[in-house]
Amino acid sequence: MTADQAYAEVERLTRKRARNFAYGIMLLPRDKRRAIAAIYAFARRVDDVADGDLPADEKRARLDELAAALDRPPTDDAMLVALADARQRFPIPDGALHALVAGGIQDLEQTRYATFAELHGYCRQVAGAVGVACVAVYGSDDIERAETLGVALQLINILRDVREDWELGRVYLPQDELASFGVAEDDIAAGRATGAWRALMTFQAERARVYLQDGLGLLSSLDSRSALCVSTFAGLYRATLGRIEARGFDVFDGPPHLSTLTKLRIVGRGLW
Repeated sequence: MTADQAYAEVERLTRKRARNFAYGIMLLPRDKRRAIAAIYAFARRVDDVADGDLPADEKRARLDELAAALDRPPTDDAMLVALADARQRFPIPDGALHALVAGGIQDLEQTRYATFAELHGYCRQVAGAVGVACVAVYGSDDIERAETLGVALQLINILRDVREDWELGRVYLPQDELASFGVAEDDIAAGRATGAWRALMTFQAERARVYLQDGLGLLSSLDSRSALCVSTFAGLYRATLGRIEARGFDVFDGPPHLSTLTKLRIVGRGLW
């Protein structure tokens, strides 16, 4: 399989499985766009294994195999071929990719987080690492803000996917904060958007915004097209958060989705 064929496959996957990513990266030059799609495809593979229906021991074996594959020449697997080529073209840190796998393994072993400090450590692995990997492609060395931005997007994902995560047996909202706001896991199971739930989620949303604002300091270190791409991601996530708030944080019937027109308006608006 050639690199061009592999990149075509990961870009197809990105368009199919991650429309927010696809809308954002369309703004990048071809070489950067393809590299970001390869990073996404790797992260998607990790998520699919961790969230899939296989027995836990088989999931662990597959994630271990993904980690091992990072340290040897790629097989005839489009994702691995594209990622290997991207790693030759851009200084994507090995540690960030291994951290992604570690985050997938953590999902097999931990389903609750006692405090935000614990949750933050998880977010750094599964999303902060994506930011660190991507910033190498964008052409900046501002790793700290790239990681912060990744954490911000993950925090918004957690708010959006409460029901889906519950069905997978996971609650990412910190246990001490659930207790502090008087929200029980039974409320999540029953889909009760009570006043206590809305207060809890308002607190979570405001924290996500703080991380998002801090992470957007990354823009000052990027070229114009990379900055436009990153700000578009941020705009799409900020719009998703706004939709969640507009629904009174009732995310129990499924996550809110932005229309294609809304996404195109955000892309066209440029810097958020």
